[in-house]
Amino acid sequence: MADEKRKKILELPMKIIFNEDGINFFIKSNKKLSKFKLADEVEQYGIFFDTFSPASVQKMLLINYISYMEISRPEFMSKRQDVMDLSKLITYGTLYRRFDEIVFAKVLESEVIRKWNRANPASIIDRKTSVSDSFIQQSLEKNKAVVIGIRQEILRSMVEQVQANTDLLPEEKNIQLFLAEKFLTTLKPFTWFILTKFRDSDDLLFLLTDIETILKDYMIKSKLAEYLSLMTMELAIMAENANLQSFAKSRYKGTLDPMAVMYDPEMRKMIVEEMRARSQNVFLSWKVGGETARGVNSRERLQVKIFNKETGYADLKKSVDDTKSVNLKQRSLMEFYKEGTSETGGNAELGLYYLSYLSEECQKVGVHFESLVNQIRESNLTVITLNLLF
Repeated sequence: MADEKRKKILELPMKIIFNEDGINFFIKSNKKLSKFKLADEVEQYGIFFDTFSPASVQKMLLINYISYMEISRPEFMSKRQDVMDLSKLITYGTLYRRFDEIVFAKVLESEVIRKWNRANPASIIDRKTSVSDSFIQQSLEKNKAVVIGIRQEILRSMVEQVQANTDLLPEEKNIQLFLAEKFLTTLKPFTWFILTKFRDSDDLLFLLTDIETILKDYMIKSKLAEYLSLMTMELAIMAENANLQSFAKSRYKGTLDPMAVMYDPEMRKMIVEEMRARSQNVFLSWKVGGETARGVNSRERLQVKIFNKETGYADLKKSVDDTKSVNLKQRSLMEFYKEGTSETGGNAELGLYYLSYLSEECQKVGVHFESLVNQIRESNLTVITLNLLF
């Protein structure tokens, strides 16, 4: 129905840290894990990739194997699109998992399942129901046409609305349709197994309408992926620029104007290479996973952190605290971003004001958001933390 345009490989050296389920899977598969010291000095087990497939990372996110991802570089500007793509991939993965859980809960609470459980007390369907993966896959393969039909029924009115929206360009319509399909294809196989099993139920249409309502809600929430990726990139560039100037000042003891590094491409390149050789990096990380035990009453947490050796910690903290609640309703986020971005590598004030936009958008769609600035004194690291609770 819709096409997706994205890179097949991202060239971003990255550490991926696994949770207990991920570690157990790799151990059982005889895969060797490495022990890493992360930006916060904590040691964890995981794997390191010089390059990676977005599809493979998102698959591990969806099956809940990953707890943490970290990339570190002296600069991010040259990898701007890759960093933004990774940020969106992680945010979408978080939304897909939450959508999956909410839909599964709705299915179990539906009149379809209530009637079945009342009529079949010896074989009720609930969260404890165990059906082998192979049996489910065989059933779904056998009922492939039914699955497609149910999916089309859920999407029917949404497709009509998107196609009739004259404000959207053809490419934008394709993106919307692809995303709607993606949400449905990431539902757990057991959900589809139940839907196909009760395809002849008189109550199924009501359940599909409920799923459509949830889908529309998450399509709106998905806008946060774009907002968060843009803001994360601006904050990374802000940290990058602070690091470059701090390094130049320390390395050249006043013989080089730190501000010149910001505007002279050759000088900037030289400083970046020196920082790379000395492992003077900015760290960007994502922590994912449920706030509590898995279930409908839990919430998916996404935490973004930017670590850098910024000496002006107090000023930065005050600046963030002063600007994150500023009212900026006069212009849209995209308009402000396009008007405020400079070609020299980001705008610190833009990154800070972006916090206000993201906070406002999160509030609109019921996502809890907070931003913090802290300092790790032992390592002289300043840490900007963005917390989102879906």
